[in-house]
Amino acid sequence: MCTWKRGMIIVALAWTILVSGEAFAQSTFSQDFRVWSPIFMTAKLPSSFLAHLEIQPRFADLDEDGRIDQLILRPAVGYQLTENLSIWQGYAWVGNYNQKHTPPQSPFFEESRIYQQVLYERKFESFKITSRTRLEERWIEHVDGTAVRFRTNLRGMYPLPMAPEWALVAADEIFIHLNTVGSRGPAAGFDRNRFFAGINRTFSKQFNMDVGYQNELVNSRTIPDLANQMNHVVLVQFFVTM
Repeated sequence: MCTWKRGMIIVALAWTILVSGEAFAQSTFSQDFRVWSPIFMTAKLPSSFLAHLEIQPRFADLDEDGRIDQLILRPAVGYQLTENLSIWQGYAWVGNYNQKHTPPQSPFFEESRIYQQVLYERKFESFKITSRTRLEERWIEHVDGTAVRFRTNLRGMYPLPMAPEWALVAADEIFIHLNTVGSRGPAAGFDRNRFFAGINRTFSKQFNMDVGYQNELVNSRTIPDLANQMNHVVLVQFFVTM
């Protein structure tokens, strides 16, 4: 693996451990147990164009009675620049349900996003690296203005030599708000970090899935620039290629 990619993984892990340690020191720190089950569908179109659709139901409060927390619908159109590099333009609708501690008065509020994305995928012998960098423009109900967020995801997958249809997977994604939006919107700075570790099972060239654990550290505005929410997520995600 290239030195800079190895360095990114080390920095991401160190950041997760550091923020986690600081968060536990806060009296307002809270935790939640969740299940996410997204479906990712990608299709090749004529003339190097690509189409993508995500359906992401997310459930929270599993240590209590359980409830739907979010539903995300995310279509996008891409263009394959090279064998390894593609660019994307997409839209996301986010429905936030049963919210307990949010600025809006109602327990449900919507969000619309426009996003631009660069996706890089490459195999180094059997090891596969995927790098996704995204810029989001967000319009959140009850919040005046446009929130801009940067996020970057690095994912590695290593097939097991004795059973190549199975692979070990690790990924980390960092989110950073680039601006502050009003008194009820996101504040500039660190937003969240997601670290995932699990296994992948390939069933065919068109279908594979991940199962594993995702640790999500979230910074709410009550304590700027410091994570004070940790979500323990059972992540079961499906990938369909057409």
